[in-house]
Amino acid sequence: MTDDFDDHDAFASAGLRLTVDLGALVENWRDMARRSGRARTAAVVKADAYGLGIEDVGEALYLAGARDFFVATAEEGATLRLYAPDARIFVLSGIWPGMERLFFENDLVPVIASEEQLTFWMSVLSDYGDYPCALQVDTGFNRLGLPMEDALALADDVSRPASFAPVLVMSHLACGDDPSNPMNRRQLEAFRKVSAAFEGIEASLANSAGIFLGPDYHFDLTRPGIATYGAEAVSGMANPMRPVATAEARIIQTRSVKAGETVGYGATLQLARDSRLAIVSAGYADGYMRSLSSNGVPLRQTGIAGGHGFIAGRKVPVAGRITMDLTIFDVTDLPENLVRAGDYIELFGSNIPVDEAARAAGTIGYEMLTSLGLRHERRYIAEETGE
Repeated sequence: MTDDFDDHDAFASAGLRLTVDLGALVENWRDMARRSGRARTAAVVKADAYGLGIEDVGEALYLAGARDFFVATAEEGATLRLYAPDARIFVLSGIWPGMERLFFENDLVPVIASEEQLTFWMSVLSDYGDYPCALQVDTGFNRLGLPMEDALALADDVSRPASFAPVLVMSHLACGDDPSNPMNRRQLEAFRKVSAAFEGIEASLANSAGIFLGPDYHFDLTRPGIATYGAEAVSGMANPMRPVATAEARIIQTRSVKAGETVGYGATLQLARDSRLAIVSAGYADGYMRSLSSNGVPLRQTGIAGGHGFIAGRKVPVAGRITMDLTIFDVTDLPENLVRAGDYIELFGSNIPVDEAARAAGTIGYEMLTSLGLRHERRYIAEETGE
């Protein structure tokens, strides 16, 4: 390593690199805040801010005005606390024995989501005194949350300790991405009962998709996640969010291959014409999923086309199977002088939306973002938004 080596040099030479547009991220969050009307708007930064880096993303959202954050684990919350000094940080996985010090020292708010956690939390309060928590109630998702009947009984229990005073009651929509699904209205009606039972305590139901369902779903606090990161929140609706993440992979080699030859493992792709191929330094170990292969994977039998990259102003298809560290793209239709070893192909970003790549892989934008491997280099840019 030379003395003048810096982060920019590392990014410029990386085999797989990720550009995160913090300006677009902040504008997306502000957009969701505007759509939330009178409700305050939290920031969901779980899973290392959807794979984009909780430190930089958390700080950008905090500076933009976010004062309520949701993380998955207490460890994430402790990291975020350094960048959001006076924010409320809610831990969605709650608290378990042995975690008290981590919560208290970092001023984290546990989301109590089960009878076991509730029992333990009551014992914590008897030992340590008053401390805020949130209460998650299951309104039909059947994932995390106290059953409705138990939550309503708790609200009416006059014998509960005075130190047990949730600052938030919340639930989560199962079908918010499908506006016509009657499940949304059923959950809304159930949550209204919960909110009324815990009168005077803030309520939160809407994730990104729930915000688009309208004011009935907003309550006191909304929790946009995927929309903030630029991906689709509602199926079948044009995505109004700005793209935030651009993933690129370096071309290691280009090669000319004759018609009739095969490409990659299993020889699943036989070329119908003389072709030019670009081999790039990213594969399924980096989160560029094997299911994006053009041939030789079950998903292609469904009629869904394989993945594409973008270079020199055009989309180029994946050729053959994606492997652990390498992916092959067919660049035959581009002039030879426009694609060289050392160039970069966009895997997803401004030209190939992350949701488009996800559909080709048979998954969703959430998984594409959070699956990025540890071998990528990140850089952060912050476009001026005029705000």
